[in-house]
Amino acid sequence: MWGGYTAHPCLNPTLKTPMPLMQAGFRIHCSKGGGGFPGAPHPTVCPPSLCPPPCLSFPSPRRQLLDKDTFSKSDPLCVLYTQGPDTKQWREFGRTEVIDNTLNPDFVRKFVLDYYFEEKQNLRFDVYDVDSKSPDLSKHVRVDVATLQFCANKLDKKDFFGKSDPFMVFYRSNEDGTFTICHKTEVMRNTLNPVWPAFAIPVRALCNGDYDRAIKVEVYDWDRDGSHDFIGEFTTSYRELARGQSQFNVYEVRRGRGDGVCTPTVTLLSFAVESDHTFLDYIRGGTQINFTVAIDFTASNGNPSQSTSLHYASPYQLSAYALALKAVGEIIQDYDSDKMFPALGFGAKIPPDGRVSHEFPLNGDAANPSCSGIEGILEAYHRSLRSVQLYGPTNFAPVVNHVARSAAAVPDGSQYFVLLIITDGVISDMAQTKEAIVNAAKLPMSIIIVGVGQAEFDAMVELDGDDIRISSRGKVAERDIVQVWDPPQPYTLL
Repeated sequence: MWGGYTAHPCLNPTLKTPMPLMQAGFRIHCSKGGGGFPGAPHPTVCPPSLCPPPCLSFPSPRRQLLDKDTFSKSDPLCVLYTQGPDTKQWREFGRTEVIDNTLNPDFVRKFVLDYYFEEKQNLRFDVYDVDSKSPDLSKHVRVDVATLQFCANKLDKKDFFGKSDPFMVFYRSNEDGTFTICHKTEVMRNTLNPVWPAFAIPVRALCNGDYDRAIKVEVYDWDRDGSHDFIGEFTTSYRELARGQSQFNVYEVRRGRGDGVCTPTVTLLSFAVESDHTFLDYIRGGTQINFTVAIDFTASNGNPSQSTSLHYASPYQLSAYALALKAVGEIIQDYDSDKMFPALGFGAKIPPDGRVSHEFPLNGDAANPSCSGIEGILEAYHRSLRSVQLYGPTNFAPVVNHVARSAAAVPDGSQYFVLLIITDGVISDMAQTKEAIVNAAKLPMSIIIVGVGQAEFDAMVELDGDDIRISSRGKVAERDIVQVWDPPQPYTLL
């Protein structure tokens, strides 16, 4: 039954290049429906007191892992990845503990997933040899990027009215002896002595972490109809390429064993490796996270004193807004050293004059809107519900500009700003918000928008530049800084 189950994806995309697989023990419990709550990643890991008895149980790991360390045995870690029902993208679900210095680990930590009878659920288990204390898997499977440049000399003439239009195709060898394409160079027109532009490729893509793994390179003459003419091939390895420009990196391009004396050659002109830094690298280097919350106080949320309101908190359950705040905030707060978070509201009439504000401090202190921890934000949020009048419209631009001003004041990279907007409805100032986001895209900040309730959130997806980068007044955002998420509806505890 291995590989037959998965659940909805978590929030942390990660590496797709596994080391040799190993089966990790885990258990799956049944659930009725989707579960989850606004702001919570899915699938839901139930606390022991709420988790029903497991209906499926799987054995502990296999044995005889590869030894990846030079002076000791490997320190294995198993990572579980899941696929969503509507996407083939693998996303990390969880990790086991690290077992030091062994090729036969017995992992104790279990993975608990929601089981959906009506869905095919695919799982993938990757095993890593841990070489540092960093939780970033890229520290254990290197994500260095190699930049290479090649030239060729005296390639075969393949075109009747010209010379050749050569290009190269690189293949990484697999464990079963097959080859997988990993790069194709540009086509150089009408030449037998091409100099290809330099190109960058992850080292993983070239050799899958094995520096002695064969790399096959085929040289072709490009034809418009796609029937490219084979000129020849050669083999090398990452270890050979890493020597750089030298006599060892001049390769004869052969069609077979019977080639003549005048064999064409391909020469490596340059080789360099750069580290592909992740966001975690900057955090480890000292960059501080500043977390700001903005909560929707518009009238469309309903009267907070009535159970139909998204702001309603019963004696047994937090409101939808509070659940979303806790789910996201309790993760982000661990990256904020002082645990002091500015908390803003928008879309309400505020005392003493009843004016409508889209940027008011939940703690009532405009000079210092910071609250102590997530619990401090929740206390200020509940006090504001008792003192303001829910009104409207739903404007995002003021709170985006508020955080952008703070980010612009720290241009040295020592701080990064995250704005969490929790809202129930369609945005009213789309044009102004787009302009604010485009201007903020050049600053050290990101925006998370979490939707709650039953309103239509499709219009806000255009703020998320995953597919098409957001633009305003003819200016395109320098990067995608917005993540829009419309999570499942909250649990009802009976």
